[in-house]
Amino acid sequence: MSLLVVGTVAFDAIETPFGKTDKIIGGAATYIGHAASYFKKPINLISVVGDDFPSDAIQQMNDAGVNTDGLQVKQGQKSFFWSGKYHNDMNTRDTLATELNVLEDFDPVVPNSYQDCEFLMLGNLSPQVQMSVIDRLKNRPKLIAMDTMNFWMDIAMDPLKQVMKKVDVLTINDEEARQLSGEYSLVRASQKILQMGPKYLVIKKGEHGALLFHDDSVFFAPALPLEDVFDPTGAGDTFAGGFIGHLAYTRDVSFDNMKRAIIFGSAMASFCVEKFGTQRLIGLDKNEVDERVQEFINLVQFDIELVS
Repeated sequence: MSLLVVGTVAFDAIETPFGKTDKIIGGAATYIGHAASYFKKPINLISVVGDDFPSDAIQQMNDAGVNTDGLQVKQGQKSFFWSGKYHNDMNTRDTLATELNVLEDFDPVVPNSYQDCEFLMLGNLSPQVQMSVIDRLKNRPKLIAMDTMNFWMDIAMDPLKQVMKKVDVLTINDEEARQLSGEYSLVRASQKILQMGPKYLVIKKGEHGALLFHDDSVFFAPALPLEDVFDPTGAGDTFAGGFIGHLAYTRDVSFDNMKRAIIFGSAMASFCVEKFGTQRLIGLDKNEVDERVQEFINLVQFDIELVS
């Protein structure tokens, strides 16, 4: 049974205090696919690019175990492009350019070979596209996870809420959780958001870790302190890839296993930020991933005796 990833495959141009790039490969589905491939193969991809997208980048995804049968290549059109500049704190950024291009009229096609989907990861895209993929699957997956952002909350709140009723896991950052719920307290925000449909809520807090909410249960995982953070672009998508990849590999959707998935997602995100774009995610080996996960374990593991 397969893992299906839906999202953007795109170009980015990034500037941080550590340097800048020309156009490089990016997109939510690209990051999710590469991260998830360390846990589960194959990953089936649904996305769209223009004929300007390099064939060797598609081959690189194939080599990583990402099946691109569902990747549409639109002749005579350009791929989605985003450009941004990060401030010195690396937590805030300015968007310099957003060119939707092929995304303007993207109509996702679900190949017959993808219909055995057991796990579905809806990367950041319009709620209408996310809903159309759910509707075009003959059987509901065992687990549907969804990522979104404040842009869709601003322009498509009603369709967004309709998709949220269909998903099991929602992943958003703390700013988005506050906007979606109207609550500043993340605990109160989680309570309101869980009433909107998802059974589980993951709130990503960047360098401050991630929170997992389910019913009355809460789990917190810290971010790994890193000496150098070169590029935060795609870290949230990489987190989602590690998270859903672990769940799909284990086929265990319990709260306890989701706590483990949070750690694996955080470990993959910590690799992502060490270089620009997807560079650090390509060519990782299992030992590197295992060692990074062990660093997380060492970070939070301690013995304590309560004073009587």
